Amino acid sequence: MTALGKLFRTTAFKLTLVYLVVFALFAAFLLGFFAWNTRRLVNEQIVESVDAEITGLITQYEVGGIRRLVIIIDTRARRPGSNLYLIATNAGETLAGNVGGLPPGLLQRTGWIETGYRRLDETEGAEHRALVRVFQLPSGFRMLVGRDLEERDRLYGVVIAAGRWSAAIVVILGLTGGFFVARRVLRRVDAMTETAQTIMGGDLSGRLPVAGSGDELDRLAVNLNAMLERIEALMHGLKEVSDNIAHDLKTPLTRLRNRCEEALRTGRTEADYRRALESTIDESESLIRTFNALLMIARAESGQAREDMTDFDASEVARGVGELYEPLAEEKGLVLEVEAVAPAPVRGNRELVSQALANLVDNAIKYAAPAVSADDASRHIVVKAEGEGDRVLLTVGDHGPGIPESMRRRVIERFVRLEQSRSVPGSGLGLSLVSAVAHLHGGELRLEDNKPGLRAIIALPHGGPQRAG
Repeated sequence: MTALGKLFRTTAFKLTLVYLVVFALFAAFLLGFFAWNTRRLVNEQIVESVDAEITGLITQYEVGGIRRLVIIIDTRARRPGSNLYLIATNAGETLAGNVGGLPPGLLQRTGWIETGYRRLDETEGAEHRALVRVFQLPSGFRMLVGRDLEERDRLYGVVIAAGRWSAAIVVILGLTGGFFVARRVLRRVDAMTETAQTIMGGDLSGRLPVAGSGDELDRLAVNLNAMLERIEALMHGLKEVSDNIAHDLKTPLTRLRNRCEEALRTGRTEADYRRALESTIDESESLIRTFNALLMIARAESGQAREDMTDFDASEVARGVGELYEPLAEEKGLVLEVEAVAPAPVRGNRELVSQALANLVDNAIKYAAPAVSADDASRHIVVKAEGEGDRVLLTVGDHGPGIPESMRRRVIERFVRLEQSRSVPGSGLGLSLVSAVAHLHGGELRLEDNKPGLRAIIALPHGGPQRAG
């Protein structure tokens, strides 16, 4: 397709043509109305002038009879640029006037008539148009008074010519403007297309150009660039996840293989094989938990869990998680407190929110500081569910080592673990899952200093008042 063909096919050029046609029709209607109104006004002026003159002539006829009327009309007819006058008998014989040729039978009609005529002092073939009124006098004579329409037709012609030139100028300017507008839009669209082709070629760093005008193309480019940044981040995350999975799962899979080989090589009794199988099962369960966490994160980030969203009370979730983890906390000499009395309505996936809160409580129990005495405040882990404005906050606070502020954004990435947590069992996916669940619900995960320790907060949108029953 040629460049001109592409230009003519653009939406901008087509819209310009549509607006041009609409504007041209409107201008034609406006000019037509103006021309018609001008013609009407001129006719009204002629009618008023002729009526006034006929009234005066009738008065003269009533005073001096037909002889006086003939003298007056003959005098007026001889003036340069005079109106049209004619006095004739009932048989059509001319007595006075300046009209030489009229259509046959015209004088037998009365009232206003637009007709062709010829003046007495003109040669045969000269033809003019006039608006005349034929009036029958009481004595049977016919009187014609009118005015030539040359001035009206000339004015009408000026308006029509101006309309034609205006229409031509509108069309030329409209097409020229449409050409330049379409060319500008096409240039920007071509730049976007080129960038899109670059991105489809595998370079996710490409971004659509933004002109800075703030028009609809700029807004589209800004939104698409934000989407591309999100896609690039997801692809980068996917690459990191793939690398991390390959790295982090290689070690346990290698251990599984080595233990199986060792059992085959050194095992002598049933007890030896049982120990090897139990160790393999434990390692397999750890791998299964890792894969389950990855699947849950993928489900949350893809938005599939939105199909299972319902209204529930986050305070009930907090109390349920507290009951589940209270025995584990007691085994470590910790006190798990749940502060969730008032209803905290949320709309979301109850299973995922419960799992996210459970992850936070599990981390708090793992990393809580050991108690120095029975009444030591560091023994306490506090789980809260409360409303704050248009948000519901699920908070887990402990007095463990905490997380440095510089690392709080990084620890929510998959498989990221701090040095002090390397000796504690885990996969580095807990906080990643919590963050994914929070974003799925339109909320966020906040990690704050508990002075000492860590306070993890899941902020979710308020779900509205709970219905009784």
